[in-house]
Amino acid sequence: MVMVACNNDEEASSENGNEQENNSGEQVQLTFWGFGSTNYEELAKEYEEMNPNIKINVRIAETADHHDALFTALSAGSGAPDMAMLEIDQLDRFKQAQDRFANLYDYGASEVQDLYLDWKWETAENLEGDFLLGMPTDIGPKALYYRVDVFEEAGLPTDPDEVSALINSPEALIEAGTQVKENTGKPFVDSMEMAYRAYLDPIEETYLNPEGELLLENAGNQVKEAYDYAVQLNELGLVGNFELWSAEWSNAVNQGDFAAKLGAGWLKGWMEGNAPEASGYFRVATLPSEFAANWGGSFISVPAETDHPQEAYDFIEWLVSPESQLKSSLSHGMFPSAPSVYEMEEFTASEDEFFGGQNTAEVFIEAVEDINGTVYKGERYFPIHQHIVNALENVQQGGDPETEWEEAVKRAKDTMSR
Repeated sequence: MVMVACNNDEEASSENGNEQENNSGEQVQLTFWGFGSTNYEELAKEYEEMNPNIKINVRIAETADHHDALFTALSAGSGAPDMAMLEIDQLDRFKQAQDRFANLYDYGASEVQDLYLDWKWETAENLEGDFLLGMPTDIGPKALYYRVDVFEEAGLPTDPDEVSALINSPEALIEAGTQVKENTGKPFVDSMEMAYRAYLDPIEETYLNPEGELLLENAGNQVKEAYDYAVQLNELGLVGNFELWSAEWSNAVNQGDFAAKLGAGWLKGWMEGNAPEASGYFRVATLPSEFAANWGGSFISVPAETDHPQEAYDFIEWLVSPESQLKSSLSHGMFPSAPSVYEMEEFTASEDEFFGGQNTAEVFIEAVEDINGTVYKGERYFPIHQHIVNALENVQQGGDPETEWEEAVKRAKDTMSR
């Protein structure tokens, strides 16, 4: 689907009109489209109380539905909201339609740039660095979520520091997983996708490079190494057959049907809200340095068709400020992209009841230090990623790993040719 460029004269006149309306104190209605588990509805109400002339209508949808609806509206040239969240795996898809978004540098973003992690901020810029598509929200530093009861039954240590020291390499993870399997009969990790992402997420250029070239057939391809590691774990019986986000997966989290997850910081919020029976059973430890990575996180953009770009930007700047990110972290487990939050007493002294009173923030702060966040995904990242995940799931059902890999590469090529 092709998006047609906006008329710059209309955009400029709209901005001037908005400035006059804002100065007159007239009521401004803003629409905000988001996804996932956030506290943005509550924060929007707080902002309205501080700014009586602003009314914000928040709509939260499922991640895929949200992005598809946004893309459709932008393509049609009408119906887009004033503000919209963009998930990191989807970001490059929308960067191809840069002309459909406001450049947030035009509204004051550069004044707060230093408040955020460099790699997070730069991810939302165009290649030239002169256009900012979205303001940074949360990030997803990865760590090892593990079941204390399963580790104890397996004869493994349960203290987070001891677990971090024990599982300090990809090989050590296999050894610990084998001990879990032999002593409990349970798999170590929940799914093939989670096993695959262990090595995948740190890769700087995964399926595509900035020139749009498919990298899967390059010699020594790192994606194939990630694929092979997941296959190895599966052959050893260390991978469960629980599809991420399914009802069966949620039940497995609740009941302790597997030992560990290689998850991101935002998973905390999901578990606390959706796996109540698991409260007190999980702890968090650092991952081996080879697996240090960012998985997930999002940005908030301003579609260019808005009649209120400055008001929309002003709200977004407040919504992702360090103070607001602290609130989002404490209420919904969204890990901040503003490093100053890591030094706030409320953040560093917080104890997670769900995780047995552990201060999990310490673990994720340490994980952030090892992240190389300059990862390029590309416009077709999501469909290509799904081809590889489907291949791994076929392997788990008995398919030949090399045949499934070759078929996935072929499907990726077909996707690129469309």
